[in-house]
Amino acid sequence: MNEEISNKILKSNTSIVGIVCKEGIVMAADRRATAGTIVMSKNTKKVVKINDYIVVSGTGVASDIDFTQKVFGAELRLKELKTKSRPSVNEAANLLGIMIYRNIRSPSMIPSIVGTLLAGVDEDGKTSLFTIEPAGGVYKVEDYDANFSSGMPYILGLLERQYKKDISVKEGVELAKECIKASTQRDVGSGNGIDIFTVTKDGVKHTVSEEIVAEYK
Repeated sequence: MNEEISNKILKSNTSIVGIVCKEGIVMAADRRATAGTIVMSKNTKKVVKINDYIVVSGTGVASDIDFTQKVFGAELRLKELKTKSRPSVNEAANLLGIMIYRNIRSPSMIPSIVGTLLAGVDEDGKTSLFTIEPAGGVYKVEDYDANFSSGMPYILGLLERQYKKDISVKEGVELAKECIKASTQRDVGSGNGIDIFTVTKDGVKHTVSEEIVAEYK
């Protein structure tokens, strides 16, 4: 299983990052989708707003990520209807962790391997960030994380030097932008654009949507 996960991670070809800030969470990703060495899409949205209080980003096989996010959104809505209450961010993260755990342990010719960052805001205005590893483990993030995206080494290296505790969301947005830009300079699986979402007591907002255009001289 470890070898299978390692192989999938090497093929993830994406850059995602979540940053914990004083007033909320910042989540960002690039837009390039690849199949081996071929760029299949230059405008893939990798940060997805699940509902008014949850946003996720994923790394792994594109079809697995898309399917997991759709089912996760449906399961969250069903939970709301059954309990007549809104799940907490912690409950949502653990629900997603259980789904991923079951997926990779169900008999299948091709196991679904998906790594996810999940950010959200509870009804009391408290925000939190969780990382769900490809094996289904759920961990609360206290500072920042890039899960197992192929851009992770470049992103974490930059954050080790530039992240400061209790930075503002505004500063976090600029830092997340630098993370994705730095990754796209070295990771061939990342590029073409940047999407940044913020999660605060006011909800989920798509703060930055930028295209990275190649310049030829």
